[in-house]
Amino acid sequence: MANDGIDFDLRPGEVHALLGENGAGKSTLMSILYGLYRPDEGEVRVKGEPVHVDSPSKAIDLGIGMVHQHFMLVPVMSVTENIVLGGEPRRRGGLLDVREGARRVRELSERYGLAVDPDAVIEDISVGAQQRVEILKTLYRDARILVLDEPTAVLTAQETAELFEVLRALRTDGVAIVFISHKLGEVLEIADRVTVLRRGKKVDTVPVEGATEQSLARLMVGRDVLLQVEKPETGLGAPVLEVGDLQVRDDRGLEAVRGVSLNVRGGEIVALAGVDGNGQHELVEAIAGLRDAESGTVAIAGEDVCGRGVRATCDAGVAHIAEDRQLRGLVLDFTLAENLALREYRSPPLSRAGWLNIGHMNSRARSLLQEFDVRGGSESTLAASLSGGNQQKVCIAREIASNPQLLLAHQPTRGLDVGAIEFVHRRLVAERDRGRGILLVSLESEEVRSLADRILVIYEGRIVGEFPPDASEEELGVAMTGGKGQAAA
Repeated sequence: MANDGIDFDLRPGEVHALLGENGAGKSTLMSILYGLYRPDEGEVRVKGEPVHVDSPSKAIDLGIGMVHQHFMLVPVMSVTENIVLGGEPRRRGGLLDVREGARRVRELSERYGLAVDPDAVIEDISVGAQQRVEILKTLYRDARILVLDEPTAVLTAQETAELFEVLRALRTDGVAIVFISHKLGEVLEIADRVTVLRRGKKVDTVPVEGATEQSLARLMVGRDVLLQVEKPETGLGAPVLEVGDLQVRDDRGLEAVRGVSLNVRGGEIVALAGVDGNGQHELVEAIAGLRDAESGTVAIAGEDVCGRGVRATCDAGVAHIAEDRQLRGLVLDFTLAENLALREYRSPPLSRAGWLNIGHMNSRARSLLQEFDVRGGSESTLAASLSGGNQQKVCIAREIASNPQLLLAHQPTRGLDVGAIEFVHRRLVAERDRGRGILLVSLESEEVRSLADRILVIYEGRIVGEFPPDASEEELGVAMTGGKGQAAA
């Protein structure tokens, strides 16, 4: 049962955080509040009055707005057009009044510190700006209850700080905010109260005063959680990845990777740190065979695979935990068994003479789903029906199960709860201890410093510094913003 007898209350002028493991029922509960799902029993009250929320339009009429984890914007339309869509201001004669729409957008953005250009096209603005547009969409419709589903999952540290300033302004104005997150530090920073769900049931509601990351983690998973992974010393093997003077262009044809050279040896985790948009995406795609390089080399255990495509790269021993699980990591309309077989479906024992062995594919999937604690479905469940965190676990299970020489882990814990993060971190360290090389690309500085044996900082498509794992956040921050890097001792 996704939600089982949950009681939840929200007060004007507060940020109420909703915590829980992946699949605990957080998004389901808020989807009921927003009219996307209908409850089997129980009631919803707004301002003390029972209401029947049977559609998002009804929720909007009641002053409820929701910003989804995956934004609901039209990329080719302007900021103003997206915000007023469905509630367009009209002039006499029924014509659309774009100027009035832009004026109201500017007024709202100035009132709450939501800096956006009303005339900008959505596909041309940053992820943080797109999120501000989503919030403005709800405020434009006079929302006084705002639900934010994993609002910081795709934001940089600076964009998160800017979002929190906006939330504080909204709280001061009396807006009631539900903040769904897995990031305990952020919850303690912004929330007034915290409600914790576990396996569809409410565990407790606690004030932030006196709460700690450890106490909240214990409520979430029902046990103590290691927030810092143990990483034993290990011997280094031969290089499994050697990148030489790699030049890669982005989708616009601009230089994104500018002469990058790096190596990863067996038995080490090399972390690539940097502000999002500094060439990490294009570099990983070039190494994985998803994007052609302009020049340079990519060697896997001495074999140059640059420009040979995804299949040759996989066959050379590269596994890739993709940054975007829905776009690159999964086929959402396939079952979990089919998704888990995507790498090896052409080879025995998953197929023989061109025929899939469905029985073996299903039994293998059941084993992996259990091993990686994937919840919310069986081997026959469609990937689209899982929560984001459980989708991520499926991607990780498939890639690690392929026994690679090199594991590209691009944002491997994005959208995961604290217990799942602990599990993934342990698995990455275990793979390192087995002699695999791991290139970790993460925007989470704590994750980088916790897991890495070496840290490389990328800025404007170039490696600008190498640091030891005990480097301070300030040292890394300076290098990530274009300051002078230094070599690891």
